Amino acid sequence: MPRPAKDYALLLLLAIMWSGSFAFIKIGVATIGPLALTSARLGIAAVILYVWLRINGQHLPRDPTSVMIFAFLGLFGNALPFSLISWGEIHIDSGLTAVLMGVMPVTTAILAHLFIRDEPFTRRTAAGIFVGFCGLAILVGSDVLAGLTAPVLAQLAVITSAVCYGASATFTRYFGGHASGIAMAAGAVLAGFLWMVPVTLLVEPPWEAQPGLGALVAIGYLGLGPTALAALLFFYLIPRLGANTFAQVNYVVPVLGALWGVIFLSEYASWRLLSALALVLTAVAIVRGPSSQRQRQEPGPD
Repeated sequence: MPRPAKDYALLLLLAIMWSGSFAFIKIGVATIGPLALTSARLGIAAVILYVWLRINGQHLPRDPTSVMIFAFLGLFGNALPFSLISWGEIHIDSGLTAVLMGVMPVTTAILAHLFIRDEPFTRRTAAGIFVGFCGLAILVGSDVLAGLTAPVLAQLAVITSAVCYGASATFTRYFGGHASGIAMAAGAVLAGFLWMVPVTLLVEPPWEAQPGLGALVAIGYLGLGPTALAALLFFYLIPRLGANTFAQVNYVVPVLGALWGVIFLSEYASWRLLSALALVLTAVAIVRGPSSQRQRQEPGPD
């Protein structure tokens, strides 16, 4: 498979996993707290990734620079956004969450312009963000506006998580050449788990949790798919696609979520869904543009 086709196939796989994660988070937080859920999924993923790292004959870098990079990406790419989304979904519905997560591509575009020399904020970037957000707005429709009366703190939590993801995507591109993708994934997820452990023990002691079978299944899936495997894809794709193109996945995720309803629940494929899908794919193509044929420069400041 040609390199661009392979990259976009993997991006689609990542979007597929993430599109189902919100439903599993809903199942999980029904019987355990959001912090415990986040700690559990990160713990499972950390073990999987570390084992995979060692199977590949690699070691986790332990120099001060690597530790600081892992700590940053673990906090802003895992611990904070996972916890905030899990808590926010207790109070707001998935439609509003999808709209609020549309902040991520905007955040990524601004940060990439400031820190990555070959990803400036151009008219093409702005057009892609606008088209993608229009697709998202068409998908959820005007009904979601009623959700804006939901608790403000829950909305701010989801928006903050989107900003965290934008920062994580940008600085993953910035630091992408520091270590292998497997090492970056294992280090960031392990750091995220270590960030969560003391907070969880203090606020939501695991010995007080009474998870149901559904929550246990949700934790297992979240740890294996949207966390462990997704981390490997995340650190593989961003250096190849760029932070801005990768960020458009946030528009693809809710569209795929609606598609699952059509495929598995016999829901109607409305004009909203088909229009949103077309606009989201157009947005990715706009942001990527002709640069897909060029070799990307090493990321770094001007």
